[in-house]
Amino acid sequence: MKKLILAYSGGLDTSYCVKYFTADLGYEVHAVSVNTGGFSEDEIAKNKEKALALGATSYTNIDAVQTFYDTVVKYLIFGNVLKNNSYPLSVSAERIVQAIEIAKFAKAQNADAIAHGSTGAGNDQVRFDMTFQTLVPELEIITPIRDNTLSRKQEIDYLQSHGIEWSWEKAQYSINQGLWGTSVGGSETLTSHQTLPEEAYPSQLKNEGTETIKIGFTKGEPTSLNGVDDTPVAIIEKLQGIAKDYAIGRGMHVGDTIIGIKGRVGFEASAPLIILEAHRTLEKHTLSKWQLQHKENIALWYGTHLHEGLYLEPVMRDFEAFLQSSQSSVTGTVEIALHPYRFEIIGIQSDYDLMQSKVASYGEENQGWTASEAKGFIKIMSNQGKIIQAVQSSEF
Repeated sequence: MKKLILAYSGGLDTSYCVKYFTADLGYEVHAVSVNTGGFSEDEIAKNKEKALALGATSYTNIDAVQTFYDTVVKYLIFGNVLKNNSYPLSVSAERIVQAIEIAKFAKAQNADAIAHGSTGAGNDQVRFDMTFQTLVPELEIITPIRDNTLSRKQEIDYLQSHGIEWSWEKAQYSINQGLWGTSVGGSETLTSHQTLPEEAYPSQLKNEGTETIKIGFTKGEPTSLNGVDDTPVAIIEKLQGIAKDYAIGRGMHVGDTIIGIKGRVGFEASAPLIILEAHRTLEKHTLSKWQLQHKENIALWYGTHLHEGLYLEPVMRDFEAFLQSSQSSVTGTVEIALHPYRFEIIGIQSDYDLMQSKVASYGEENQGWTASEAKGFIKIMSNQGKIIQAVQSSEF
């Protein structure tokens, strides 16, 4: 029997794959999940039980939460990366790490083939295939959902025909949960005018008051929450636990897929959105004008390349070096108020706050220059506009 490594989530698509590969194609299937923040110990145990019951020879869960933070999430924070100014790349970021870990596992196991349950319509097929082709080009890539253009109903019918119960209600919404947010797909996200119902989101509103929190950053990384030092991963998880009860961080993302069509997905990312905005605010106080301007451009390309599966492209390491270098003074504390469905930044405290300079400060009067110096500066700055007006005779 040929040994096949399957990227296994425990959802409908990958459950279908286990049964199909074992029952119809005769593969020795080794199911592999990569935990990038979306699995509890109980869920991992249930995934193992389910995979083995479906016919898998083995089940392995790879803990990659810290790897996910160190290699991807950290740079998304440094860059304040939001796809189309709204979506924190929750799924696209973790898919790359999952694909890399599964490729390394398949190589170590001397597998004959590698598989995933992506459809032919979305981005994940590109991310998985590109990573596999780059890291393990000798392995055959098998994708039955994509190749056989299967609908979710067809998958359910197939499983039920093999004595496996799987209800449509269970498959109605596709939920991908990870350290950097949760995506939610359903029939509503396939339209342009409908929104997800309240119950489709993993967290519901529990707190209707207001709560103030403080996030401490050290060189751009979150290192404390409400005055208590902790690891960045733990802070993200704890903040998510607090903010989700306010139903903060919900949204509907519309973007261009890698294959050239428009895509729409719901998401819930309380901690990522709060951390990114807190970090952005701290940077406004501690970085120079030109650092902010050039970093924004670099971060845009970093997020775009990551989204499109180009994480292994060498230029990404160049982007990361720039982003890392830009964080040397991004240290301080940001105060945030949490309200039902929203949050607001109250202010920051930092030893590197450029508003506190004794050389010059923003206000009604300034001792950093004289009125004559200001008028001379403004006159020189106006020269280019004067020349254009004089030569090209532009009229208003």
